[in-house]
Amino acid sequence: MLSRIADSLFWLNRYLERSEGMLRLMRTNYVLSLDKGPSDMNDWKPLLQIYSGNAKLDQALLQGSNQKVIGYLLMDPANENSLQVNLNKARENARGMQDHITKEVWEQVNHMYHIVNSKNTSEQLNSNNQLPTIEYLLKNCLLYTGITDSTMPRGMSWCFMNLGKYLERCLLTIELLDKYYASIDYDFQSEKDILYWRSLLFSVSGYEFHLKNYRNADTNYNVAHQIIFNEQFPYSIFYCLTRIKKYMETIIDENKIKDKNLLVKEFGRIYSNVEFTDLDWIKKTGMAVYLQTSRYNLLQFTNSLSQTFFSYS
Repeated sequence: MLSRIADSLFWLNRYLERSEGMLRLMRTNYVLSLDKGPSDMNDWKPLLQIYSGNAKLDQALLQGSNQKVIGYLLMDPANENSLQVNLNKARENARGMQDHITKEVWEQVNHMYHIVNSKNTSEQLNSNNQLPTIEYLLKNCLLYTGITDSTMPRGMSWCFMNLGKYLERCLLTIELLDKYYASIDYDFQSEKDILYWRSLLFSVSGYEFHLKNYRNADTNYNVAHQIIFNEQFPYSIFYCLTRIKKYMETIIDENKIKDKNLLVKEFGRIYSNVEFTDLDWIKKTGMAVYLQTSRYNLLQFTNSLSQTFFSYS
């Protein structure tokens, strides 16, 4: 497989996973904001920090309205992480390697591109139909996941697509966890119940999972355990790293990779830092340091992966 094709497959799923994560977080914030006063915009802050990065603009948007925040995150071409920009890039990647994806995958990516660029979508977001529009876009992201899972052959294309998907998901999970625990100064002794954490849990589709699997009252501890270590929760850091490990090993086994041991060792250090760690150790060393170091190491690994497989300079 050409490096250019592998790169496009990798980034196609990164852009779609990024879009789905944004829409899920946006829907959660919008629904929960209906229980608050019109001037309470604090729930949008983590989302803006993740998908904007412009502190001055973020502050201005937080003083505005839901509509302004949603418009900026979904449709503003000046925001390089907006949904419209992500889906435009995803379609461009898919268009250049249609021989390596199924017809159904291409049609769904193309369909989503036309939805987000249609005049009707812009009009809906500027009206009182914001929530139905967000849910419609999210359902199309979920439909893409289902179509990909049910139609793609389990070859190299599938492996590169999932490598991108789980790297993006893992990075987003780390960022979300960091933002929410920073709001309580990473203090596990702070008395926060499940209602405080529901925004985070809904944002990673983990609220129902949490209620079914965690019974004791130490919610701060339980949420951290679920999102970092729970191997059955598909948005946990450990689950994502396990999937990355599987697909990376398959790709390495089927390709002659120069200096593959360096890449394997680099990822092994990241993986072992979750597999052989527990929350008691994290609390001693500091949750902030652990999450920020994990994110930095994962970004460095992503750079090494890109240089190895995609011929980046």
